[in-house]
Amino acid sequence: MTNEVSIEQQTQHDIQKLDGVVDYLIEKYPNIVTKDTREGYSGVMIDRNHLVDVATTMRDELGYNYLSSATAVDYVGVSEPDSDMEMVYHAYRISGGGALVFKTQAPRDNPVIPSLVDVYPASDFQEREAYDLYGIQFAGHPNLKRILLWEGFHGHPMRKDWKEAYYEEETKPFGSRWPGGQVHRSEEMNPYGKNVKYPDDFDLSRLRDISEESIYSGLGLGVDVQSLGGDGMKTDRLIVNMGPHHPSTHGVFRMVITLNGETIETLEPVMGYLHRNHEKIGERNTYLHNMPFTDRLDYLSSMGNNVGYALAIEQLMAKGSRYTPVPYRAEVIRVLMMELTRIVNHLWSIGFLLNDLGAFFTPMLYANNEREKILDFFEAVAGSRLMCNYMRFGGIFKDLPDRIKSVMNMVNDRIRDFDTMEYLTDIITERLPRFLDEYEYYLNQNEIIRARCIGVGVLPPDMAVAYGAVGPLLRGSGIGYDVRRAEPYSIYPELDFDIPVGVQGDIYDRYTVRMREMRESLRILRQILPRLEATKGQEVWAGGKQGAYSPRIPIGESYGRVENPKGELGYYVVSAGDPKGTQNPWRYHVRAPSFTNLTALGAMSKGHKVADVVTILGSIDIVLGETDR
Repeated sequence: MTNEVSIEQQTQHDIQKLDGVVDYLIEKYPNIVTKDTREGYSGVMIDRNHLVDVATTMRDELGYNYLSSATAVDYVGVSEPDSDMEMVYHAYRISGGGALVFKTQAPRDNPVIPSLVDVYPASDFQEREAYDLYGIQFAGHPNLKRILLWEGFHGHPMRKDWKEAYYEEETKPFGSRWPGGQVHRSEEMNPYGKNVKYPDDFDLSRLRDISEESIYSGLGLGVDVQSLGGDGMKTDRLIVNMGPHHPSTHGVFRMVITLNGETIETLEPVMGYLHRNHEKIGERNTYLHNMPFTDRLDYLSSMGNNVGYALAIEQLMAKGSRYTPVPYRAEVIRVLMMELTRIVNHLWSIGFLLNDLGAFFTPMLYANNEREKILDFFEAVAGSRLMCNYMRFGGIFKDLPDRIKSVMNMVNDRIRDFDTMEYLTDIITERLPRFLDEYEYYLNQNEIIRARCIGVGVLPPDMAVAYGAVGPLLRGSGIGYDVRRAEPYSIYPELDFDIPVGVQGDIYDRYTVRMREMRESLRILRQILPRLEATKGQEVWAGGKQGAYSPRIPIGESYGRVENPKGELGYYVVSAGDPKGTQNPWRYHVRAPSFTNLTALGAMSKGHKVADVVTILGSIDIVLGETDR
């Protein structure tokens, strides 16, 4: 009996480790689960016919209850014909630790994979994205339809054999522009009317727009307005479209809402109006070309965007023999920029939340005054206030300047000239703490804020985990999950800070979490200041020199993720094809918090009024550049 107990305890101990988890799955599912033995890859491969069963075991027996990312990859030409369409999933334990990466494959001519929505509701929108852009059919998905493109769009543009009308070459730099420098705009070669492709059997005279049918068909109303039966007061059930041109949707975002009187019965997010196939562009680009493109995702958090992508590529570079780690000073500056970015984002987010509540612009502009001080610093260091393009593989663009200077462009311009460390010390230790004290004094007990936010848009903790919520949306529900602690990166393990969480999971909790996160960022930044002084003059580039313009990246896969202000931002990157290393990513995928957090919007809004939807959406904090990509 004692021996049996010890064996059971040993088994439990082993499956707490990732290697033990993999061995456990292989033993439990022989010939169904196998190790991914491809060079540079990790995780397990699962027979798609048993995917749901194995995923259920991962969640219920092994504790991997948090699905972060679901990514499609087209391996046509570099894999076996019956396995060239692949789905890659990254699951985590909410208690922390690394990812359990599991994959399944399907033939290109019939890519059918079981849906995991019943096991991991977080896969809902991500499976729809894979269907939309890759054509993978997810059997059992409750609402499988396009999500970023419109119904009726011809083809699946992330497939390797799909070519845009203005297609030139598979990868950059294009021969027409380099090395000869004969630059032209693609539009010049494709005059208006020729910049789209139609199916061979397309007949414009018989065109019927079906782009809206799938949106309304799922609501089950039959007509737009109908009388409800039953005793008592009769009300009308209406379909209301909020957006895409509505000032409170924070961009070209649309919500199709079913109302019973004034009460919301269903809400479906409709997105994609800003979609520009960011990931296809990323696979055309060289690795370094993508760095400024990451700025254009969540354009309020470009420094964090840069770091997440840099981490993904540095993971791939580390698979090679000549990799040199990022210098310590560069890591210190990276954390400095990321935490300042967190404050920049949250000031803007809270300001616009108050805007959505009806405090028209005054609180937002008040917060923006302090935000501008940080943007002044970004401009002095990176040359840009918004899209900074500052991080590089193996380091940063350049070190901090000794002084923050400006020039006089117009008469009466005020010329700035500050010592950089004195400027940083002032905003970190004096200005921002003083401002946050004042801001909270005016807002925390405000009766309108409390009446409109407390008990509204509640997301229970179990539902937050199931939907894959991230950032303040997740932590507002009482789940203290933060990538900086759950799977630390950079120098975060040596820094002292807490993870603020909420209690009820309502709008007010999400507001207070952001406020407290800014204070924790200041706490981190106060620890960064002496590290900046101590490392002054040290290298900011791996190996002491700027990296190659177009480095060759070892083959394999990587997933770089950071705790961005809106939540976990992840980059899944695959280098495939050339054994000597590649110069362009085979797969470049962005796991965007603004996109995945919208999965829970319908559930959070049900039972509330129309006026509440505006505030609930504002409390999620989305940016459409990141949502639509």
